[in-house]
Amino acid sequence: MSHSQMQGAQAERYVKEILLRHGWRLLEQNWRCRYGEIDLLLTKKHSMNNRVLVVEVKARRYAGIDGWGAAAFHHTKRRCLARTVACWQADNPWSETSDFEVLLALVALPLPSRQVRWIRIESLNGAR
Repeated sequence: MSHSQMQGAQAERYVKEILLRHGWRLLEQNWRCRYGEIDLLLTKKHSMNNRVLVVEVKARRYAGIDGWGAAAFHHTKRRCLARTVACWQADNPWSETSDFEVLLALVALPLPSRQVRWIRIESLNGAR
């Protein structure tokens, strides 16, 4: 595993720990299909429906135009994630009645900084 892959895995673990502490339950981590990968899939009971949280984690140093790496989650990545979510939903028919949310978790490196910027993604072009 390369250094950047190790940092990415650490960032995913850190984000997962935060969400678990806030009452989310892990469904999948690094779930893959032919369209791509979902970093984290979590669920939480909310009123009558389950909420399903899809999380894309990006670990970046303070560099680049936006300083966090949000630009790395461009249209093509969104489209791939939408297809991947649809594939996961097809494998998990119970999720059709769930409310889906998509978050981009931007983690500042080095990781001891403990800074995470959360961006709610309103649309993945076809993913709920």
